[in-house]
Amino acid sequence: MRVPVSWLTEHLETDERFTAEQLADAFVRVGFEVEEVTPLGQVTGPVVVGRVAEIEELTEYKKPIRYCMVEIYEAEDHAEMVADGSDEPRIRGIICGATNFVEGDLVVVALPGAVLPGGFAISARKTYGRISDGMICSARELGLGDEHSGILVLPSGEAAAGDDAVELLGLDDTIIELSITPDRGYAFSIRGLARELACALDVAGRDAAAVDVPEAEGDAYPVRIEDGEGCERFVARRITGVDPTAPTPWWVRRRLLLAGIRSISFPVDVTNYVMLETGQPMHAFHTPSLKGDLVVRRAAAGEKLTTLDDTVRTLDTDDIVIADDTGPISLAGVMGGASTEVRPDSTDILLEAAIWDPPSIARTVRRHKLPSEAAKRFERTVDPQLPPHALERAARLLRDHADGSIQPGRTDEGGARPLAPVTMPISLPDRVAGVEYDRGATVRRLTQIGCRVEVGSTDDGRPSVTVLPPSWRPDLVEPADLVEEVLRLEGYDTIPSVLPAAPPGAGTTPAQRRRRTVARALAEAGYVEVLPFPFVSPTVWDAFGLSPEDNRRRTVSLLNPLEADRSELATTLLPAMLDVLVRNVSRGMRDVALYHIGQVVLPKAQQVPVPTVGVADRPSDADLASLHAALPQQPTHVAVVLAGNRERAGWWGPGEPAGWADAVQAGRIVGDAAGVELTVRAAELAPWHPGRCAQLLVGDVPVGYAGELHPKVVDALGLPKRTCAMELKLDGLPLVERRPAPSPSPYPPVLLDVALVVDAKVPVAEVAGALRGGGGDLLEDLNLFDVFTGEQVGEGKRSLAYALRFRARDRTLTVEEATAARDAAVAAAAERYGATLRA
Repeated sequence: MRVPVSWLTEHLETDERFTAEQLADAFVRVGFEVEEVTPLGQVTGPVVVGRVAEIEELTEYKKPIRYCMVEIYEAEDHAEMVADGSDEPRIRGIICGATNFVEGDLVVVALPGAVLPGGFAISARKTYGRISDGMICSARELGLGDEHSGILVLPSGEAAAGDDAVELLGLDDTIIELSITPDRGYAFSIRGLARELACALDVAGRDAAAVDVPEAEGDAYPVRIEDGEGCERFVARRITGVDPTAPTPWWVRRRLLLAGIRSISFPVDVTNYVMLETGQPMHAFHTPSLKGDLVVRRAAAGEKLTTLDDTVRTLDTDDIVIADDTGPISLAGVMGGASTEVRPDSTDILLEAAIWDPPSIARTVRRHKLPSEAAKRFERTVDPQLPPHALERAARLLRDHADGSIQPGRTDEGGARPLAPVTMPISLPDRVAGVEYDRGATVRRLTQIGCRVEVGSTDDGRPSVTVLPPSWRPDLVEPADLVEEVLRLEGYDTIPSVLPAAPPGAGTTPAQRRRRTVARALAEAGYVEVLPFPFVSPTVWDAFGLSPEDNRRRTVSLLNPLEADRSELATTLLPAMLDVLVRNVSRGMRDVALYHIGQVVLPKAQQVPVPTVGVADRPSDADLASLHAALPQQPTHVAVVLAGNRERAGWWGPGEPAGWADAVQAGRIVGDAAGVELTVRAAELAPWHPGRCAQLLVGDVPVGYAGELHPKVVDALGLPKRTCAMELKLDGLPLVERRPAPSPSPYPPVLLDVALVVDAKVPVAEVAGALRGGGGDLLEDLNLFDVFTGEQVGEGKRSLAYALRFRARDRTLTVEEATAARDAAVAAAAERYGATLRA
């Protein structure tokens, strides 16, 4: 909500002058969020009120252009005119494109030498064939608001030619913009905010709604409430003889402008002004257009209403409407109907102020996509005692400034429901805050916000207070609410901040240490950690090429997803990871290596019923067990995706593109960090390429897959060519509690190479396993450094060249011992896979 400082301080009974910054700090102290403090645009130089004497229409141009002769009494000239008895103004010719003013109107003129907000300097210049000796200003050009539909025209009774416009318009004011939380609907008004300021500054406040309401002499207009749940109270007041030509007083227009509300007509402006001042929205009807009694009810199926924005709306049976004999004439609490709106010639006006059901108003706003200032307040509740006071305030404004006659009758149907008193120990705020407040602080603070407080005692003799909340605070329903009020008004900054002592423990769990080790190992290998969106679209499984029977399609759906097209919890990390990859590539990244460690959600084969658990007491052990049993499994996975070059290009070379082997190596990095040796085996699984997919196993148990993605998947998801990925079940790896420290041998190694010819279908990993088994303890390491196929090795065969490193822990190994170990390794490979030494 936007509020000018001058309007707020008008309702504080103090001679002390507060700056905008002091007021903003006071709001923050009592728990309000100040979004912005904006001084009105700085205006310097001569800015005065002028009278339009003559208007010449320049018709030779495509758009409206007017050459205006404006009477201006300039400050330095005015004193001389008074001294010599002259009263003749200076005439200045000014070019203007606005058409919302006529001869005789008072306008604001910025003279040459003036500087308007934004550093816009005014000077005399030739334009459209004339000399424009100044500028006629709009409200936006003066920094009063965003209204720019025309020139700012001042009421003749409140200004005169020659007046200083800066002082008249209050251009030295400041706007404070606050974000009001849903539980503080009373703060959507000057009345509520001034009360909060008075509490924060410990000064007396003036109630904007403190208007004497006379006794009603009959009804202003017959009203019948058929839906008591939707309308708690309906009050109406009739004003006749309103002057339809009466302009809105400048002080009302100015405050509406600064609050961001456009001036329409005086009766409508009055309803908006009183709404901002008191917090009570109201509506003005053109009384002669009403046919029969007013009825408050729910809309009938199929009923239509043309609202003030000239839109025909089909109503829902949940909408609350005000109707007469012709049908709905107003969408209650949201927007009035076009058939009964106040017209330019309206002299007979019926003002209405009501209290509507907040949930019903909220549903109507969302259903019709029709937010309004009135609905914003009704959604957050309005003081049910306020309608007659707000109506009396509005009626008197119409009487005082538009010659209206307030009719003696007042309709007041329904009534305010009383709020329940709340009892609490008087020391409860002190115990909650851990602060010993001054004696009487609880009673004083609760009284400040409008509560009636009675001091008594509890059954065990302790002092207590019984608090009757004010009508505008329906949110005060339990002791915790009262405690919050005392604490925020005493100041949250007075509550000590004490960190609790950390209990002794064993530190991180083995699973946590493993996760951190894996993350660190992948980061050291050049991968960048990302936190992708955890929800997926059901269409992604088709893009992955999964068969209808694939278990990964069985997901848990969200009842209220953040995005309608991503409504499922993922059973694999790859969809979200590939989304992040696409986003990075679209922003110019070409070489991408990403990793993520997170949970997936695997639904149970059969759905387990979820028990209904109340909030009054702690759930029983059986209820907790049932809740846990109903939860889907959520194991932790680790995934990587790669695209572009694995080693970047530069002056040192062309770079090396990422391939399926890099994805497999990422799996090995995870296994090494977890202290587990992974076995790699060729496999086929969507979305990987059938010929470039590896299965990762621990022993004989599959724990993941790695390789290059299928070209169709790449095309469907818009991925870079040859994109690779790896996903591994981190929770599927055995947890190694202790990893022994390495004890390297101090003796030199013996390096031998061996090239074996095997059948092309024999997996490389299995040949390597046979070599390790045959080499025994002396074989420290082996590495595949060459794969060769061709006529020399025969059709359907390939040559695998390994570098073997032999070393003994307790002695220097002889060549003969190393050769014997190599021969044993080759023999094991020959026995298992028919491997032969390549000549």
